[in-house]
Amino acid sequence: MIDPEIQQDVQTHAQAHLEELLEFLRLESVSTDPERAGVLVDTAAWVANRLRQAGVPDVRIVETPGHPAVLGRWQVDETLPTVLVYGHFDVQPAEPLELWDSPAFEPTLRDGRIYARGASDMKGNLLTSIHGLEAAARKTGKPPVNVSFIFEGEEEIGSPNFRELVRNNAEFLKADAVLSADGGQYGPDQPSISVGFKGLGGCQINLRTASADLHSGMYGAWVPNAVQAMTQLAATFHDADGRVLVEGFYDAVIDLTPAEREEIAAVPFDPERAKQELGIDAFWGEAGWTTVEREWARPTADFNGIWGGFQGEGSKTVTPCEAHLKVTCRLVLNQRPEEIVRLIAAHCEKHKPAGTHVEVVPLKGSANPFVIDRSNPVYQSAQQVLTALFGKEPYIVRSGGTIPATGIFQDELGIDTVEFAWSQPGSGLHAPNEWYRVEDFHRGAVGYATLYAALKK
Repeated sequence: MIDPEIQQDVQTHAQAHLEELLEFLRLESVSTDPERAGVLVDTAAWVANRLRQAGVPDVRIVETPGHPAVLGRWQVDETLPTVLVYGHFDVQPAEPLELWDSPAFEPTLRDGRIYARGASDMKGNLLTSIHGLEAAARKTGKPPVNVSFIFEGEEEIGSPNFRELVRNNAEFLKADAVLSADGGQYGPDQPSISVGFKGLGGCQINLRTASADLHSGMYGAWVPNAVQAMTQLAATFHDADGRVLVEGFYDAVIDLTPAEREEIAAVPFDPERAKQELGIDAFWGEAGWTTVEREWARPTADFNGIWGGFQGEGSKTVTPCEAHLKVTCRLVLNQRPEEIVRLIAAHCEKHKPAGTHVEVVPLKGSANPFVIDRSNPVYQSAQQVLTALFGKEPYIVRSGGTIPATGIFQDELGIDTVEFAWSQPGSGLHAPNEWYRVEDFHRGAVGYATLYAALKK
């Protein structure tokens, strides 16, 4: 299945491809930083030019209310299948900079790895999808199937304008399936393919008591303390095992089938090694489910931050009048972010301590959960290509994380997303010393070229 001519083509251009990646990684495309907005514009232009260089005849830079996106389309024959490649060219901030062994935006090669912010998440993956197209097209002058691209510049801030972007360009983006270049493999020598991502919904809970902070000696004995009240309210969200106690939270959840639980159990997981790597001595979570099942297929309600009252050095004897709690929920199939936030608001109103007022404000960046239809021929072809590349069948995995685009593609275009990406576990995504293996960078190009050819059959 792996074409020797494709392998030779990628090998011939390997050094040039690597130099391109280093150039790409030097662009400080941090979408959270307003001062780097111009860099996002430059990065979009860089990606658009690289698509044109690969031969893509119709490439567009599309403005959004935030950062621009890049769309491309190579229509070969309307009777052939069409795949839409998704990715993002924005990256996380690099701070704390002092924890990097080499500068975050000066890519460095060490021991077969490229160290730089965005190397693994996901500039290496994005570029390899273009190199794969280029290799496939060089063989006959055009790709084996129709290929379109959508690369956004706002994934790291929750893709706030992505739904509108897809909706406004639905005709241009029409395809049989999406290939997501955002993701990775189970390990260096073991492929994997994901069949599901969790959704995401969140809110900030603002609790207030008196009209101002008060003297604790005069009022602490009889005026409600907002910080104490918030901790009491927060304690009503879970039982001792981690099951969410918000009424209605599980109503829409479809439990894993015995076959799905067997499939998850077939993926190796070493609990003692995980504890050692994480620096913990025990796991926590909803009873009745394994650790991996909870991560991949059970909904959660996580406290991301709680604050209120005096937080400076020394003491300040006040009875605080306000406190705040940020909650995000990772959701599974059939759950919807808006409904979950509504249930949380009802829970807070029911369980708020006496003398308090509570406001629940939805957070931006919600996303619907996603599970693929495994009869999709693109998914089946991707499995076959991964098997050919690695010499063994891929593990069937899920993700506890969220890619908002997957649900948006289902809603707006009616198509599923197949993850086809090459990052490795432990590669420092969102952390200092992020890395990407050079070997995976080149193997990814062969993989994409092979998959494009497989879809024609």
